[in-house]
Amino acid sequence: MYVLVNRTSQCNPMSQAYILLYKNSNWQIGKYKFYNYLSLRMGALGRYGFFIVSTLGLFSAIFWTYISQVPPLPEIKPQWWGPGQPRAVDRSIRPFKINVSDEVLDDLQDRLELLTTLTPPLEGIGFQYGFNTKYLQEEVVEYWKTKYNWREQERFLNKFPQFKTCVDGLDIHFIHVKPISVPEGTEVLPLLLLHGWPGSVREFYEIIPHLVKPQAGYNFVFEVIVPSLPGYGFSDGAAKPGLGAAQIAVIMKNLMERIGMQKFIVQGGDWGAVIASNMATLFPENVKGLHSNACFVQSLKSTIKLFLGSLWPTFVVEKDYVDKVYPLWEHFQFLLEESGYLHLQATKPDTIGVALRDSPAGLAAYILEKFSTWTNPAWKSSSDGGLTKKFSLTKLLDNIMIYWVTGSITTSARLYSETFTKAQMALELDSIPTAVPSGCTNAPNELMYLSESLLRDKYVNLIHFSHMKAGGHFLAFEEPQLLADDIWQFVKKLRNIAK
Repeated sequence: MYVLVNRTSQCNPMSQAYILLYKNSNWQIGKYKFYNYLSLRMGALGRYGFFIVSTLGLFSAIFWTYISQVPPLPEIKPQWWGPGQPRAVDRSIRPFKINVSDEVLDDLQDRLELLTTLTPPLEGIGFQYGFNTKYLQEEVVEYWKTKYNWREQERFLNKFPQFKTCVDGLDIHFIHVKPISVPEGTEVLPLLLLHGWPGSVREFYEIIPHLVKPQAGYNFVFEVIVPSLPGYGFSDGAAKPGLGAAQIAVIMKNLMERIGMQKFIVQGGDWGAVIASNMATLFPENVKGLHSNACFVQSLKSTIKLFLGSLWPTFVVEKDYVDKVYPLWEHFQFLLEESGYLHLQATKPDTIGVALRDSPAGLAAYILEKFSTWTNPAWKSSSDGGLTKKFSLTKLLDNIMIYWVTGSITTSARLYSETFTKAQMALELDSIPTAVPSGCTNAPNELMYLSESLLRDKYVNLIHFSHMKAGGHFLAFEEPQLLADDIWQFVKKLRNIAK
């Protein structure tokens, strides 16, 4: 046995006791002799301190073991979400085209024309109090009334093949685009793209061409499926309570199997990221790879590590990205400021749905405010919210129109109330590691940043972790080329490890 003594602390019996190093695993001092040794050298106060440290160490080890336990994988069975009792339905895949009636469009025009004079914004205020009413009335609504052409945009939205099929009692709408001119030896890979709130399939129209066109240096190309989530756009909303993100994962898997795709890659942002992650956790035999521009983990273990990082930031996050996570309270304050809608939709979605369904101007303000702040929070001080710096009003109104003409704002908002429930939390999907090969990309203006070390608690087979040079929350809509490039790179890595 060796005893190393710090010469500056030879008079400190605590120091001498704690710096014992054993030459090998054969104890030269039994546990009782060791305790007697401590008793002689440390005194009563030292023995008490040693007991406290040992106890804390023991309980810390027990606690860490407890929070590292993996819950059992839940079995979420398909169920009937349509009205009434389960019944035989047409399970075929039917072609679909958007065709809004003149009556709906005339009603919309009347409502826009009848918009009352809105309360003006405070002096010197941009979007800090929400959507700037002066910009809303004078620019957005005026453009909507006089320049926006739905029939023209309807033709644009119909440019990709679209279909509907009944899955678990709900008619699910989806876009299905196959690659053309596939070179010999190029493999076609199914890719499922999932949107979130307050988005729609419109977010993916610019990225689809980048994915279905063969690229130099890649011996594969994508066959893309883009569904409207249940309750969004042209997909039915549930007639019964309980359709949360976990249950939608089941519907999306069943949809892919209905199309004939037993194995596929899935990509998502916002709610799409949550649902994609759930799919990878629940159905690893179907999901070959998971790519997300909003990777997220909220297990007890990761939360504790996040808070511990306040004392030692680089324990949690790389040095170059510490400012994206800490000081923790600053980022929490930002999220709190931007999540008022979440609390409302998670508790009373039908109440806010009444106001938004009745007023097209109100719907535009409520949704477009997110496309400002969530794209770049610095634009909040601008009177126009910087909306047209990355998007055109036509593109933004396409998305608004999908919500308006389908009357789906209430059913879309219900996803929050159905997911933030005790029943959903009890599934503990966030605490179950995902073994599916995963890729996470981070846009500089995304609402929240989680480091690679935190994400590995959930995505244990994280093969791709990248940082975008531009972009925010609506990445596919804002930076389609950048996101497409990242998807290609991830799938190339995925195929290399599969060899």
